[in-house]
Amino acid sequence: MNQAVFQSPHVERFTPAASGANPDATLLIVDDMPENLLVLGGLLRAAGYRVKAARSGEAALRYAAQTPHPDLILLDVMMPDMDGYAVLDHLRAERATCDIPVIFVTALDGAQDEERCLAAGGADYIAKPIKPAVVLARVQTQLQAKLVRDLLRDKNDFLEAEVARRMKENLLIQDVSIHALAHLAETRDPETGNHIRRTQAYVYQLADEMRLNPRHASVLSEHFVQLLTKSAPLHDIGKVGIPDAILQKPGRLTPDEFAVMKTHARLGAEAIEHAEQESESMVEFLVLAKEIAHWHHERWDGSGYPDGLAGAAIPLSARLMAVADVFDALTSPRIYKSPMPFEQAVELIEQGAGGQFDPEVVAAFHARLGAFRTILERHAERGG
Repeated sequence: MNQAVFQSPHVERFTPAASGANPDATLLIVDDMPENLLVLGGLLRAAGYRVKAARSGEAALRYAAQTPHPDLILLDVMMPDMDGYAVLDHLRAERATCDIPVIFVTALDGAQDEERCLAAGGADYIAKPIKPAVVLARVQTQLQAKLVRDLLRDKNDFLEAEVARRMKENLLIQDVSIHALAHLAETRDPETGNHIRRTQAYVYQLADEMRLNPRHASVLSEHFVQLLTKSAPLHDIGKVGIPDAILQKPGRLTPDEFAVMKTHARLGAEAIEHAEQESESMVEFLVLAKEIAHWHHERWDGSGYPDGLAGAAIPLSARLMAVADVFDALTSPRIYKSPMPFEQAVELIEQGAGGQFDPEVVAAFHARLGAFRTILERHAERGG
C-alpha cells in the first residue's frame, strides 16, 4: 500500500521564483492514490508548472501520447493492473514518448529498489515519503537536462539537414558538370543528338536487370548502379580530341582514319584520369567513368580496342556500356545511314552474345526489351 506522499503538509513557502521552475514545462504525475496526486500536484503547480494527473498506468500512457507531450513524468511504481515498470516499458517502445524522462516516486526505499528503478531506465528515483525541496530540485534538474538534450538534438537535426542540402547541391553541380562535358563532346559529333540520354537510360536498365543475377548482386549495389548511370554520359568524352574531318566525315572511314578515331577511348580515359589527379580525394563516379571511356569498345572475344581485353578482364561497367552504345548506334540515324528497325537491332545484339558482347549482359538486354523500346521512342531523334 502506498504511503502518504509528504513528510510535512506545509508547501506555501515554495514559489516559482524560489524553485527556478520553467513556466512552460508540463509534468505528468501518475499515482493510484488520489490524495497523493492532490498533494504532489499542488506542490508542482505552486512551483509554476503545468500539471496533468493520471490514476493508472493506462491513463498515463494516454496522456503521455497526447500533444504537447509532457516534459517529465513522475511515476509511482506500485500500481494495480500495470505497475510503473510496465508503464515505462510502453513509453520507451513508442517513438513519440521514448525520450520523455521519468522519475520514479515510490514507497520502495531499499537500495535494490533504487537500483532496479534506474536499471529499468528511470532518470531519477525519489522515495516516499518525499521532501518537497528534494522533489522540486530533482524535477528542475531533469527538466534542465532535457532542455540541453533537446537543444543538442535540434542542433544535430539542423546540421544533418544542412549536410544533406549541401550534398544534394554538390550532386546537382556534379550532374550538371557531367552533362556539360558530355554535350561538349556531342557538339563535335552533332549526329548523336539524344545519344547521351538514351545510352544513360539503357545502361541503367541493363545494370538494374543484372542486379537480379546472384553472380553480380554483390557488385551491382544500388549505389554502384547510381554511380554507373551518372558516369555513362562521359563514355565518348575523348571525341573532343578527334579532328573534325574524321569525326564528322559523312562516309566510311579509311583504315588510317579509323585508327585515329579509336584513340578517343584512350584520350577520354586520360582526361578523366587527369581530373582524378587534380582532385584532393577519390571521386567514385570518375573511377567508373574512366573504365567506361577506356574500355567500352572492347569485345568479349578479345578483338576490340584499345587493349584487346577479353571476357571478365573487361570491367563490368564497360561491358554494360558496350551493349547500350552499339544498340543506340544501330537504331539511330546517321548522315551515312538510316536507323535500323528495332527488331533487327535486337537480333544483331543477341547474335553478338559471346563474340562482341558479354552473354549475361545480352540476357539482361533481352529481359528489358520493353524498356529499351520505350526509351528509344521517348528520346527519338527529331526527323529520325
